[in-house]
Amino acid sequence: MLALFYIFIGVAIGVSFWQITRILNFREVIANDEDNAKQGKYALYFMVFFYAMMIYCLIAMNVIMLPESASIEGEHDDRLFDLTFWLIGIVQFIMQFLIFYFTFKYRGNKANKAKFYADSHKLELIWTVTPAIVLVGLIGYGLWQWNNVMDLSDDDAIVIEVYSQQFRWDARYAGKDNTLGLGNVNYIKGINTMGVDMSDKNSQDDVQVTELYLPKGKKIHFKFRSQDVLHSAYMPHFRAQMNCVPGMVTEFGFTPKYTTEEMRQQSEVIEKTKGINIIRAEKGEELYEFDYLLLCNKICGASHYSMQMKITVVEQEEYEKWIAEQPTLATVIQ
Repeated sequence: MLALFYIFIGVAIGVSFWQITRILNFREVIANDEDNAKQGKYALYFMVFFYAMMIYCLIAMNVIMLPESASIEGEHDDRLFDLTFWLIGIVQFIMQFLIFYFTFKYRGNKANKAKFYADSHKLELIWTVTPAIVLVGLIGYGLWQWNNVMDLSDDDAIVIEVYSQQFRWDARYAGKDNTLGLGNVNYIKGINTMGVDMSDKNSQDDVQVTELYLPKGKKIHFKFRSQDVLHSAYMPHFRAQMNCVPGMVTEFGFTPKYTTEEMRQQSEVIEKTKGINIIRAEKGEELYEFDYLLLCNKICGASHYSMQMKITVVEQEEYEKWIAEQPTLATVIQ
C-alpha cells in the first residue's frame, strides 16, 4: 500500500511538471477572438456537464447517506443538515451558472471595451449582511440543538457508562438505584476490567455488559470514560458523538425512537442492505443484517477499525426483561 502511495506521488509530480512545461510554451502565444469564442463555448459545455454530474450525484449517491435519525434529538440534526444543504445548494447552483455564463458573455473580443466600475456600497452591504444573517440563524439553531442534546436534567433517564480502551467497548448500567458507582483505572484488577470501586455501595447493583440494549422512547444518559488514549463514541444512526477522554467523564443523552426491527423495515435501510448484500454475495461473504452500532471515530491505534459495539433497541417490556436477567457486579466480582 505504501509503494502504491509513492507511485501516486511520483505520477502527480510528473504530471505537474508536464503541465508547467506546457504553460511555459504558451508564453509567446496570443489568443485571438476565435480562440476566445471557443473557450467561451467550452465554458457553457462544461457548465452543462457540471450540472448533469451534480444532479446525478444528488440522486444516485443518495443511497450512501444515513437513513432517518433513530433518536428524537437527532431530528434537529437532520433538519439543520437539510437546511444548510439546501441553502448551500441553491446558492451554489446560482453562482456556478453566473460564473460560466459570464465567462461566455464577457469572453475576449477586440470590439469590446472594459468598463471601469469603482465600487457599490449597496452591493457590498447586501453580500455582507445577507450571509451574516444566515450564519447567525444557522449557528443559533446549532447552539440550541447542542443544549438540547446536553440537557441531562431528566431524573428518570437510564444512566449508562460507556468505557473505552484499545480496542474494545464495555458498558455499565446504573442498576435499580440508577446511580453509577465510582470508577477509576486504579481499581482495574482481574475481571474488574472497568475499574469499578466495589467499596462504593452504588456499585453493587451495577451491570456490566458488552452489548448495549436500549428501550424505545426512554431518555438515555450516557457517561464516557477512557482507559488509555482519546477515543470517540460515535453512534451515527442516533446522530450522537462524544470524545472519551482519559482522566475525565464526558456525557450526552438521547431518546431512541425506533426499535432495531422497526429500523430494518424502513425503505432506505432495506435498499442499503440490498446493496451491501450484493457486494457480499459476490465475495462469498456472510449476508449483512442491519444493526445499530457504537463506533470509535478517532484513529486510536492499529485495530481502530474493529472497535465497535452492537446496539439493540427494543420495546420497554423487552428491555426490562433483559436487564432483569443480567448479573450485577456484586455477584460477579467477589
